[in-house]
Amino acid sequence: MKFALSSIPPVLAGLILALSVDSVSAADFKVLAAGATKETYLELLPQFEKSSGHRAVTTWSGTLNIKKRIADGEVYDLVIVGAPEIDAFIQQGKVAPGSRVDLMKPGVGVAVRAGAPKLDTTSRDALKKTLLAAKSIGYSTSPSGIHVASLFERMGIADQVKTKLKQTPSGIAAGEVDIGFQQVSELIHFPGVDYIGPLPSDLQNITVYSAGIHSGATQAGAARAWVKFLTAPTAVPTINKFGMEPG
Repeated sequence: MKFALSSIPPVLAGLILALSVDSVSAADFKVLAAGATKETYLELLPQFEKSSGHRAVTTWSGTLNIKKRIADGEVYDLVIVGAPEIDAFIQQGKVAPGSRVDLMKPGVGVAVRAGAPKLDTTSRDALKKTLLAAKSIGYSTSPSGIHVASLFERMGIADQVKTKLKQTPSGIAAGEVDIGFQQVSELIHFPGVDYIGPLPSDLQNITVYSAGIHSGATQAGAARAWVKFLTAPTAVPTINKFGMEPG
């Protein structure tokens, strides 16, 4: 038997309508995201999915590969990567204008193989000596890797260390290098390595990771809801837990 909403008490009718709308709006949405945000993202995601009914289908990748995927025409509802890349995607028409939202800001950290002696990286001079003594050095293909490569030039040791360098998406290549550099948020719980600490303050670089709605998004509403959740005050303790500050 069917009932018209007009024959149902207003409060109950409103509830039925709200439940119907929520049911229709719940959606699976596609996200392409940089690994530096992964730990925070994955810890907050179950809360969001439970409360919203939406489900994120996430592809994790490094910055260079994210740029390639977007350039090749892959379509996602949401892209999370460094702010300069989001701005470039907007200029290219790949991300919707006005959709950039800054999420979180990690600095660059240093790690060694698990169980290895803790190397001295507490000052510019100490880091320089450590790098010259190291047999192998890892750095990433992400913004942190670009910054670390520039540090070798600034410290005047680029020629001395160039044969020791190993660049990988993770920057650490667990067990393969003596010392590695990557975003702090990735190093804190990276398997097979011990996190030493952040770069000295005068050598530090902070990367802003931002979200943008893809211009071809089919579930933009769900994607925006996730961004709103990630930037809510309740997300701040989790962002801090993984070595970052809110965007």
